[in-house]
Amino acid sequence: MEKINVLLVEDEATLAMIIKDTLDGLEFNIHIAENGREGLRLYLKLKPDIIVTDVMMPALDGFAMVKEIRRADPNIPVLFLSARSSADDVVEGFELGGNDYLKKPFGMAELIIRIKALVHKVNYRKPDVSVFSLGFYTFDSVAQTLAFHGDKEQLSNRESEVLKRLCENRDGVMPMKDVLLDLWGDDSFFNTRSLHVFITKLRNKLSKDPSIRILNVRGIGYKLISPTNLPEGEA
Repeated sequence: MEKINVLLVEDEATLAMIIKDTLDGLEFNIHIAENGREGLRLYLKLKPDIIVTDVMMPALDGFAMVKEIRRADPNIPVLFLSARSSADDVVEGFELGGNDYLKKPFGMAELIIRIKALVHKVNYRKPDVSVFSLGFYTFDSVAQTLAFHGDKEQLSNRESEVLKRLCENRDGVMPMKDVLLDLWGDDSFFNTRSLHVFITKLRNKLSKDPSIRILNVRGIGYKLISPTNLPEGEA
C-alpha cells in the first residue's frame, strides 16, 4: 500500500517527534517543518498528500501559511492542531481553508483517523459540476469565486464548500447533519453554530440579487432559492 505523505508543521519539537515516531511506522511518511515559513518551503518541494499544522508558531503562523498555500492549491486537505478552541479561532481556521480542526491535547488514534478521512475524501471525490449560475451571480466552486456582473469575489474554502452543497441540492433541502458530518466531522452544537455563521456570510455575499434566498428549514437544513439555480450550460 502506498504511504500517505504528511507535512507536519509544528514548533513543539517533542510533540512533532512523538507524532513522527508513532505514524512513520504505520501507513505514513511524516515530514516535519518547525514553523510556517519552513512549511511553505517544504510544501513546494514535497507536494504532500495532506498538511497537518499548528496555529501559533514563530516566523509565520499556521493560518497565514495555509492562506498562502490555498492560493496555489485549493484542494489539498489541511488539518489544524491547536490549543485555541474558541468559536472565532475555529471559524477563522475554516475560512482560511482548513478542512478539520483538532484540539490539543489529542490522542494519536484520533489524529490517524482524521488524516485518513481527509485524504480519502480527496482521493475518492467524484467528478461533478463545478460552475453554477445563481440569478445574476456565477459561482465557480473550483476557483472558489463568486462573480456578480463580472466582478469576482474570492470565497473561503469553507464558504465555497457550503455554497456548493446548497447548489447541488437546488431541488430540495440541504440536510444540515450531512454537511456537518462531511465538513466538520460531527454534528455537535458547537459545529452547528459554526455552520450558521457561514450561512449568514453567504446570505450577505448573495444579497445584491434579492431574488436569491437561503431559507431555514427548521430542524432539517437549508434551501437555496434562485430563479436560475442551474449549472452553467444545463437547460
